[in-house]
Amino acid sequence: MGVTRTPRGKWIEEGLRALSAGGPEAVRIETLAQALGVSKGGFYGYFGNRDALLTEMLDAWEREVTEGVIEQVESGGGDARAKLERLFTIASSGDGPMTGTTADLAIRDWARRDEAVAQRLRRVDNRRMEYLRSLFGSFCPDKDDVEVRCMLAFSVRIGNHFIAADHGSHSRAEVMQLTRKWLLR
Repeated sequence: MGVTRTPRGKWIEEGLRALSAGGPEAVRIETLAQALGVSKGGFYGYFGNRDALLTEMLDAWEREVTEGVIEQVESGGGDARAKLERLFTIASSGDGPMTGTTADLAIRDWARRDEAVAQRLRRVDNRRMEYLRSLFGSFCPDKDDVEVRCMLAFSVRIGNHFIAADHGSHSRAEVMQLTRKWLLR
């Protein structure tokens, strides 16, 4: 019986976990191999070098947070409000290595120091905003209102992680539900 290879996707996921924990400098082949419990030799069966892994990590992240999420939202059917509810649920569920807020924030931080990553992030954010515009635009006739709702929805997704404020008699979950309700009015 042959030796089972660690799947390519596991290297990418572990790379994104390392990126989320310590930035691009933390994405080290030996460290990833240790975390996966394998030798680093398997890495070179998939990737020519660390840069190739970093590129594939960004490719996988981009696919998952744009087209992957959009496909998930669209597959459930319904009108634009139902799709937005589904999108908000997906966006707030868990913190997986690809679609979680932690990875998103790590890539945003990386983009501050790397122009190629910044260009990719801009493309991803533009795709996300384009999709939000298509959904909000189907029930909001005012283009300014659509843009404000998109910006607020997107800002809540990214910024919620940084806000440590209390909400009086409301829990954070209640405030997020009120935010959803307001955005969908």
